[in-house]
Amino acid sequence: MTNRMPELLCPAGNLESLEAALHFGADAVYGGMKQFGLRAFAGNFDEDALTQAVEKMHGAGKKFYLTMNIFPFDDQMDDFIAAAKAARDIGVDAAIVSDLGAIAALRREVPELPLHVSTQASTVNAEAVRVYRDMGCERVILARETSIARAKEIIRRVPEMEIETFVHGASCMAYSGRCLLSAAMAGRSGNQGECAQPCRWHYSVVEEKRPGEYMPVCEDENGTYIFSAHDLNLMPLLPELVDAGIKSLKIEGRMKTAYYVATVTAAYRRALDLLADGGDFAAALPGLMAELSCASHRDSDTGFALGKPANPGGADGFHQEREYLAHVVEGSRDGRGTRFLLKNRFKAGETIELLTPSGVHTFEATPFLREKTGEIVDTLGIGGEIIRMDVPFATETGDFLRGETRNHRK
Repeated sequence: MTNRMPELLCPAGNLESLEAALHFGADAVYGGMKQFGLRAFAGNFDEDALTQAVEKMHGAGKKFYLTMNIFPFDDQMDDFIAAAKAARDIGVDAAIVSDLGAIAALRREVPELPLHVSTQASTVNAEAVRVYRDMGCERVILARETSIARAKEIIRRVPEMEIETFVHGASCMAYSGRCLLSAAMAGRSGNQGECAQPCRWHYSVVEEKRPGEYMPVCEDENGTYIFSAHDLNLMPLLPELVDAGIKSLKIEGRMKTAYYVATVTAAYRRALDLLADGGDFAAALPGLMAELSCASHRDSDTGFALGKPANPGGADGFHQEREYLAHVVEGSRDGRGTRFLLKNRFKAGETIELLTPSGVHTFEATPFLREKTGEIVDTLGIGGEIIRMDVPFATETGDFLRGETRNHRK
């Protein structure tokens, strides 16, 4: 690899996900306030929580980028600018913005706040990148429709600008997410952060002269889902992305769980470290792909990274090879008496895994202490309880316990 390793940028829909991203190797996270981000139904951060989040990231030498990428109307602009000023005072490292008017207003009113241009701006060429450079922006997040080859050419033409690209997670069927389906069909605007995802609904065809006769459009046993995009997974193309000179690799998922964030962050951190050390990426790739499959995901492909997608749509079903059982709330140097917050049922004697920043460790669960009652039990199906269990490895706060997905478990 001739280029510096890119930043690994991970989603933080709430403080729990932020902590998971930080624990498993994120260089930076992105998250939203209660207004003005395109994920209105993520947990998001009020000013106090945002202050805590930024302090936590900065304390670890990492960065926090604030999503402010709605398309604001005139009657929202004063509040938008006020929120940006609050974010500046809190110390966020940049605001992610989509709208040209919003960019101009923030450069005028909050010039100290660095700006990144959101993927929602649909930037696909060097001329557009130059426009944003001249407006005072530091980084452009390219539209998902941009191939790696085109991204590399943009970097060659405008080398002074930082270029970011999505590498993993859900994709929108509309051009860079600029969709009106949700607003038209559910009264919730995707461009205001309230998408109801009607692209994931199941549809049938009705012929004009046969009202009431609903005909499914079949392609396979699950039917055809003409609006529902595959997830993006660029793990196989990571060497090409690094070689292209991409500054930041972004994982989608502010609506996802902390377990999802931990799993995907850990896999990409391991992959980037392997490339930095000159390791055998091809040999490691099957294991990395298997690790990604342990988090909930749809069928995936490489999107537009190599050009036009070969098979861009599929059923809105989720796959997950491992189930989140618990996470460590108090680690132990020798693993003995590790405290876990229970999420899902498991039992003594079951083969389970501990997901840590250093790798995945497999062991057999032992009887554990139910802290609430002092009982030693073999199983417990009550999520939210604290248990203590001996683990044959060192554990750290933030590690995750997982097992085979429930419908594969006895």
